[in-house]
Amino acid sequence: MQPTHRSSRILLPVKLWFVVLSLFVALGLEYIPTGRLPGLPSWVALVLAFWCVREPLRIGMGTGFVLGLLVDVGLGAAMGQHALAYVVLAYSANRLARRVLWFPPWQQAVHVLPLLLLSQALMMGVRLLAGAEFPGWSYFLSSFSAAVLWTPLSFLLLLPQYQPVERDDNRPI
Repeated sequence: MQPTHRSSRILLPVKLWFVVLSLFVALGLEYIPTGRLPGLPSWVALVLAFWCVREPLRIGMGTGFVLGLLVDVGLGAAMGQHALAYVVLAYSANRLARRVLWFPPWQQAVHVLPLLLLSQALMMGVRLLAGAEFPGWSYFLSSFSAAVLWTPLSFLLLLPQYQPVERDDNRPI
C-alpha cells in the first residue's frame, strides 16, 4: 500500500554539504539590504532552527554562534547580538527537536514560533542595553512571518531526502 502523503515516507539521510549550503544561502539572503521592512523574516534564524530540529546531533550551538558572528559582522550590528540569540535559539530547538518532529510542519511552526520570538527579544534586549530606542511592536512581525514560512521551507529543504538512491519500481519508497 502506497503512503498517502510525503510526510509518511522514509527519508534518506541528509547530506552535510546540503545543510551547509542552505545555511550559506540563508546568510546571503540576510545580507541583502532591505532597509527596515517590518515582517521580513530572519532567514538565518529560520534555517538554523529548521536544521537544529531536524539534525540536532550535527547542527547546534556552535553553528549558531558562528552564524551569529557572521550576521553581526555583515549587518554591522553590536558584536555578539545575533550570536547570543542564535546560540539560545539553537539550544532551545535542539532541546525540543524530538517533540517537534512528531507534528506535521504547520504544527511544528507553532512550536518554533516562541523560539523565534525569544531570539528576537534577546536581540532587542542587547540593543536596548546598548542605548538604542525601542523599535516598536512591529519588530516582532518577522518571527510570525518566519513561522508562516516554516511549512514551505520544510518541504523545500527536505526535498533532496525524498529522492531514492536508484530508481526501483518494486520499492515502495
